[in-house]
Formats: sequence, C-alpha cells, structure tokens
Amino acid sequence: NLKRITIIVKDEDAIYLPDDQLSFLLGILTACKLSMADVSVINHAKNLHCTYKEISNILKSEIVLLFGLHPDAISLPLQIPHYQVQKFNNQVFLSSVSLIQLQNDKSEKLKLWNCLKKIFSI
Repeated sequence: NLKRITIIVKDEDAIYLPDDQLSFLLGILTACKLSMADVSVINHAKNLHCTYKEISNILKSEIVLLFGLHPDAISLPLQIPHYQVQKFNNQVFLSSVSLIQLQNDKSEKLKLWNCLKKIFSI
C-alpha cells in the first residue's frame, strides 16, 4: 500500500482473486505505472464489514477503486455511477464493473482506462 491505493473486489471463492483476474489486475496496474506493492487489495466477500471509514483510518487510502461492488457495500453515503471519478472524505473513489466483466468487454475497459488516466495523471 505504498501509494495509498485500495482496490476492493468481490469474489466468493478466492481469498483475494482468481489467478486470471489477478493477472488482469496486474496488467491494469502496470499500465498505470503501479505494482502490487503500491496497493492493498480487499476481497469484500471475505471482509463484509469493511467500510470506507476503516479504509480511510486503517489503510490511509487516498484512492479507492471498487470493482463489481456498489458504493454502499462499504457504507459510502454517496451514489456513484460507474466510471465517475468522485472525491469524498479527502479520497478519490471510482466504481467499475467487476474485473471479469472488464476482461471480456472492450468498451468497459476503455471507460475504466479513461478514468484511470485522470486519477493517475497518465
């Protein structure tokens, strides 16, 4: 979590992510000039009580990326449409479809990429 970025996913079967989704996530991070050392990954399915306040207080996250989760899953008091970069509580939030959906949909990938370019000044 060197760059104070938290990635929240939801997968019932894996501890964090299945290998194919992890590889895809690594590709996204590489494109953003980041590595796994720069981020923390939370599987919400295994941490149901994780809230945006805990993410802020414990992880000191400045950027929170939600993949396949609605913002109220982390008790965020805002409605954020997918691919809208939203500032709140001195943090930047971005909600997207799940990683598996992104892998298979070029138009969704493009929407995500346009947001990531803004967030990370790429």
